[in-house]
Amino acid sequence: MSRFTGIKVTYFWTRCRLTPISRHMEQLSFIKMHGLGNDFVIIDGREENPGLTPPMLRAIGDRHRGIGYDQLAVLEPSEKADVFMRIYNSDGTEAEACGNATRCVAYLMMKELEKEEVVIETVAGLLPGETLPNSNIMIDMGVPRMDWQDIPLTKEQDTLHIDIEAGPLKDPVGVNMGNPHLVFFVEDADEVELEKWGPVLEHDPMLPQKANISVASLNEDGSIRLRVWERGVGITLACGSAACATIVAASLRGHADGAATLHLNGGPLDMRWEWGGSVLMAGPIAYSYIGFMHPDMFKGAV
Repeated sequence: MSRFTGIKVTYFWTRCRLTPISRHMEQLSFIKMHGLGNDFVIIDGREENPGLTPPMLRAIGDRHRGIGYDQLAVLEPSEKADVFMRIYNSDGTEAEACGNATRCVAYLMMKELEKEEVVIETVAGLLPGETLPNSNIMIDMGVPRMDWQDIPLTKEQDTLHIDIEAGPLKDPVGVNMGNPHLVFFVEDADEVELEKWGPVLEHDPMLPQKANISVASLNEDGSIRLRVWERGVGITLACGSAACATIVAASLRGHADGAATLHLNGGPLDMRWEWGGSVLMAGPIAYSYIGFMHPDMFKGAV
């Protein structure tokens, strides 16, 4: 039976190993979840790693011929935490961090282990998670890094005012939340042609590891409107690590007092950060479906 006992569907979670269904084919099982529309394919590789190649990851990420996702998470064994989560973008590249995927995986692990709190290991570090009384999942996303070498940038810069610009976007704040972010404060985030300027800024020569590009505008009630161009993905409905970078940037620029609701395309995230401490992110998660990947999906993917 499924180890993720909180899932009440007719399919059983088979730990996402390759599961024979006939003499001629194997199928890979998965869970599809999302946090505010930021969607993920989650594969359990704790017993047998699926060994997905970049072409296979892109095949799964194809929203017309595959499943489609913003990020794909493979669960692996961990000696330091309840599980290790390896993250991939839909273009087949590996990502260091993903806040909303961490919230989804934390929920799965809390249900499986019947625990109120869990710790998720990622290449960016150990991320504790818990369920709040309102059923939102909160993740401690760790301490932000602000040094120019941590972002990283190719040359020394004041990371509160980085000399990078494209079109109407200039003077960003750089924050590393396990992955690199640039946050641009603008008058109206919805008016920015993010699909045009996002990829230009992502590939700026000063960013050797590229970066996630956020545009943020301040609302009269103290909340923040946020839109995100995710590195290796494009515009997404939500991005947890970008929300973390934004509350840090807003606090350092004097736009927030360390706590704010961030309104992303897919909905709100409640954010908290105190100087020198971790960023806390809370919001809802949801199941989409459980399924099996047919081998035909991977034809031509080596």
